[in-house]
Amino acid sequence: MFHWNVVVNLHEHGFRRAFKLLQGLGAVYTTEFLNVLVMEVSNITRFLETLNVWVSEDPGLLKLISRIVPVTSTFSFQSPEEFEIKAQEAILYWLPQLVDKSFHVRMHRRGFKGRISSVEEEGFLDKVLLEELRKIGNTGHITFEEPDAIIVVETVGQQAGLSCWNREDLQRYTLLKLD
Repeated sequence: MFHWNVVVNLHEHGFRRAFKLLQGLGAVYTTEFLNVLVMEVSNITRFLETLNVWVSEDPGLLKLISRIVPVTSTFSFQSPEEFEIKAQEAILYWLPQLVDKSFHVRMHRRGFKGRISSVEEEGFLDKVLLEELRKIGNTGHITFEEPDAIIVVETVGQQAGLSCWNREDLQRYTLLKLD
């Protein structure tokens, strides 16, 4: 698999046009998963801003791309246990941003069917964050209604990417659609 920092989900009939369009923003790679591309872009903010401009100029692009999730941390894993250990280590990076905030973890899994449960991992990682916040004497709480932040976990085969997005990011970059 290639190094990537963006996962792109496409609508069923938008593959060719979206692939060609996205090539102007970074390296684009197909995956073994239907209508899922991965990309490597040099600047995530510039990438998202460019997409916002493109969508404002041509709203029809929303018929090609269903969601885009840039990630800022990636790792490979060989087993569910290794995934859990590395994901737990990675999410702690965002602990300072979650102090006294509402949040949740959202996971989109591609591969490891029957071996990793997105719902179980979301709950596990939510619990890890809450416990770590309490250890440092702060609060935070899980909510799915207008959270202050969402930590997203994307897996593509045996690679995972994670990122944290605040409420303003989610309002600004409508293609994110993390939930």
